[in-house]
Amino acid sequence: MTAPLSHYMKVGLVHFMAFPETMKGDGPIVETIKKVVLDDYFNAIEITTVNDPDIRQNVKRLLEASHMQVAFAAQPRLLTTGLNLNDTNEDGRQKALANAKEGIDQAYELGASGFSFLSGRYDEADKENAFQLLVDSTNELCAYAKSKGDMKISLEVFDYDVDKKSLIGPADLALRYAQEIRKTHDHFGLMVDLSHIPLIHETIEESLLPVKDYITHAHVGNCVVKSPDMPAYGDVHPRFGFPNGENDVAEVAHYLKVLLDIGYLNTENPPIFSFEVKPFGDEDPDVVIANAKRTLNEAWARV
Repeated sequence: MTAPLSHYMKVGLVHFMAFPETMKGDGPIVETIKKVVLDDYFNAIEITTVNDPDIRQNVKRLLEASHMQVAFAAQPRLLTTGLNLNDTNEDGRQKALANAKEGIDQAYELGASGFSFLSGRYDEADKENAFQLLVDSTNELCAYAKSKGDMKISLEVFDYDVDKKSLIGPADLALRYAQEIRKTHDHFGLMVDLSHIPLIHETIEESLLPVKDYITHAHVGNCVVKSPDMPAYGDVHPRFGFPNGENDVAEVAHYLKVLLDIGYLNTENPPIFSFEVKPFGDEDPDVVIANAKRTLNEAWARV
C-alpha cells in the first residue's frame, strides 16, 4: 500500500500498556502522555483511570490541545480489582457495574469518544447464565453512557482458556453477543486485537470474518502461546520480534489486509488502529514503541 496510513486509520497507542507503571491510575501519567501527544505518528491515544483529580485536569488539558482522538479503557479497572460484569454473584456484578460506570464518568470528563471493557471469567457449567448476565450488564452500561452523551461503547474480545479466560471469547459467541446488544444499542461494537487471536486458537479470518459487521475498534500486538514455559507466555503483549512470538510483520500485514477487505480500514471514516505493546522486563518503552511503528510501516508496505 502506497497511500499514507492516515488515509485509512487513526494510528493510536494504548498508553497504559506502553507505560505500565500508569496502569492503576498513578505514576508518571502526564509525562508519558505528553510523550505520545508530541509524536505526530499518532492520531489517537487510549488511556485509563487517572486517580488524582488535579492530574486528571492536567491530562484533560493536554489531550484537548493535542488534536488526537481519545479512547478510554476500563479493562484495567476490572482486571486489577478482580471485578466481573458477568459475575453470577449479584453483589459482585453490581460492584463491577458501579466501577465501570465510574469509568464512563471519567471517560466523559477526559473527552473520550469511546469506552471499552471486557467480559469476566466464567464457569463452563453455568456459561449460559453468565452470558445473559453479561448482556444485562452491557445493556445497562450502554444506556448509562447514552444518557450522558454520544460516546461509543465496545467490548474487547479476549482469550477464554489461556490467560484472562474471559467469556467473550470465541468468534461464534462474540457474534451472538454483539447481535444481542445491537438490538437496542447502535453505539455498541466489538474491539478486536491481533495479539489475542492466537490465544483464542483462531486464524485471523476465523476471528474477524464472522463479526465483521460489529467491529468498531482494533488493536495490534504480539503474544507468546507455544508453551507456558516460555518468557512472556499468555496475554502479555510483548514487542514484535519477541522470541517465540506469534505476530510480526507478515501477520500484521495479513491482519491489515483482512481489515481492509471487510471495510474496517477505510478512507471515508478512518477508525482507530492502536498498538498494544508492553515492555518486557527492563525494556525501554520508547524503544518498544519505535519497534511497533517500524513493524506497522513495513507491514503496510506489504499490503
